Amino acid sequence: MNALAATNRNFLNASRILGLDSKLEKSLLIPFREIKVECTIPKDDGTLASYVGFRIQHDNARGPMKGGIRYHPEVDPDEVNALAQLMTWKTAVANIPYGGAKGGIGCNPRELSISEQERLTRVFTQRIHDLIGIHRDVPAPDMGTNAQTMAWILDEYSKFHGHSPAVVTGKPIDLGGSLGREAATGLGVVFATEALLAEYGKSISNLKFVIQGFGNVGSWAARFIHERGGKIVAVSDITGAIKNPDGIDIPALMRHKDAHESLKEFQGGDVIDPKDLLVHECDVLIPCALGGVLNKENAADVKAKFIIEAANHPTDPEADEILSKKGVVILPDIYANSGGVTVSYFEWVQNIQGFMWEEEKVNRELNRYMRKAFVDIKGMCQTHGCNLRMGAFTLGVNRVARATLLRGWEA
Repeated sequence: MNALAATNRNFLNASRILGLDSKLEKSLLIPFREIKVECTIPKDDGTLASYVGFRIQHDNARGPMKGGIRYHPEVDPDEVNALAQLMTWKTAVANIPYGGAKGGIGCNPRELSISEQERLTRVFTQRIHDLIGIHRDVPAPDMGTNAQTMAWILDEYSKFHGHSPAVVTGKPIDLGGSLGREAATGLGVVFATEALLAEYGKSISNLKFVIQGFGNVGSWAARFIHERGGKIVAVSDITGAIKNPDGIDIPALMRHKDAHESLKEFQGGDVIDPKDLLVHECDVLIPCALGGVLNKENAADVKAKFIIEAANHPTDPEADEILSKKGVVILPDIYANSGGVTVSYFEWVQNIQGFMWEEEKVNRELNRYMRKAFVDIKGMCQTHGCNLRMGAFTLGVNRVARATLLRGWEA
């Protein structure tokens, strides 16, 4: 089942639990706007190359639409549509005043020089600048993009609309980015994990963790888990996977990764097949990479007691059912990885006010938002007798539905 079908299925299940009117249900499901643009740029060798860019604006009932822009060869309308919808429910679960959007360009950034990436970003911004904005749609980094990409968007957008730092989040600090934004998703994952484990009388200290994906989210989550006494026994990224039953020295691994841009030849662990990582012995499994990695082929072999969905849609619905029957507790993505968009909201607020926060305040507020959202999800679980995934979806869908009706939508 692809990401869009799985997301629609979760939404429809939540809608039925909430008893939404069928016309309202249809209205919430259909995106507000779908944008598809052609982006042609000169390559460094003088040839021309064309790429297709997308921006799906799903819903704005609760505020400006919000969502990342990813550069990846497999970007397509269905994937972007699913991720835009997830952002709508995610921002509602976090209870920040945003709707949902997502964007992307079908390209491989590893095959583009920095100057080619800049030209592509500027052309894409030229195509969509009149459809995004501080109070309309606020992009952010995603897979294959970063703070530098946001700086280019900010600069190009400002040529048309004047200096507008709040038009994107995840910017460099020197251009109005927020302290703590880089670590925010990973730190939010850890705050969410702490909230979940506390429900079972456990803490991060001395539990065994496996982390799939050692990019921005996975590496920061690993660092914070290591600092709290958690034992990370296996990690992976696109270059390979390693394990150490005594716990991996995460600061040493991060130094190795920074120096070599790879997990290969790290002396503090043994090489394992990346396919075996998801079924490695552990207490807590944290997928931080692509979607669909937990599926009906491997779900029965998962040994973790808890799964924290730091990636978007890492668990297929078929795997969800298998894992639930095994008693595995899954903390859903629309809550678990919402730390990034929450601190993006803080950045947006700081830009609008022209008043920047200390990092301690950013992290303190993030912790408060993550813990409050977990309490709200548990409340929906108790009200509707459902698991955490449906608790999160019913919470998010209900908030968006109420906002839609209060604004004057007529059934």
